[in-house]
Amino acid sequence: MTWEGYRSERFVLEGRDCILVQPDIPMRSNPWIWRTEFFGAFPALDLTLLKAGFRVAYIDVQNMYGAPIAMRYMDGFYARMVETFGLLPKCVLEGFSRGALYALNWAALNPQSVSCLYLDAPVCDFKSWPAGRGRARGSADDWQRLKQVYGFTEAEALAYPSNPVDSLAPIAAAGIPMIAVYGDADVDLPPEENILLLQERFKGLGGNIVVIAKPGVGHHPHSLADPGPLSDFILSHAHSCPGR
Repeated sequence: MTWEGYRSERFVLEGRDCILVQPDIPMRSNPWIWRTEFFGAFPALDLTLLKAGFRVAYIDVQNMYGAPIAMRYMDGFYARMVETFGLLPKCVLEGFSRGALYALNWAALNPQSVSCLYLDAPVCDFKSWPAGRGRARGSADDWQRLKQVYGFTEAEALAYPSNPVDSLAPIAAAGIPMIAVYGDADVDLPPEENILLLQERFKGLGGNIVVIAKPGVGHHPHSLADPGPLSDFILSHAHSCPGR
C-alpha cells in the first residue's frame, strides 16, 4: 500500500491499526516522526521529512485523550518500531490538537525515548478542552468520553494533577526541545490556556521551546505554509545528521 506516493506498511498491534510510511531513501540512522493523532491531516511537514529520509509512524488510539490505556498501547507500538523495524530509539513526537495530550504525556513518561516534540495548536490541559472550564467552548461528548477512558468522576477529572502543563519537569530535565505553532485567534483552544501556559511553565523549568504564532489564524489550518522552520528544527535535534 502507499500513502502520498510512499510505501506504507499497515498492521494491527493489540487490536489497534498501525501505519509506518517508508521514505524512498532512508537516513542511515533511521529517524522517525510519530504522529499521535489525525494521521494524514495537514501533512506538509511529514512529507518534507519523508523526502529527507525519515519514517512517519502512527498507531490509532483515538478517543483515548492521552489516558494511561493509550500510553500502554503507545509503549507497545514504540517497542515494535525500535525492536522489529530497527528505528532510532529516540523518536520525534508530533502532537496536533488533542494529539498533544498523547505526545506530551508519553514524553513525560519516556523522556529517554524522545529527541524533540512538535506541537501544533495543542491541547495542553484538558480542563480547557474538552472540559471547557476556561474560555474554550469545550465539547460535551469528548468530555464524557475522556472521563470514561480515564475512569474519572467529574470532580476527579477537574482535580487531576497530571495534565501536560503539570508534567513538564521530566521533559525539561531531559533537555528535550519543543517547537510549537498556534493561531493567535484560536477560540477552540485559547492559547493562554494551552500553548502559552505550557511555554511559560516549560521555560520556568529551564526548557528549550520555540513558539511560532500565526497572526489572525484560528484553530485551522494547522502547520505552516512553508514547513521549513519546523523541518529545520527537527533535523537539528533528531540525531539524524550522520548521513544516509
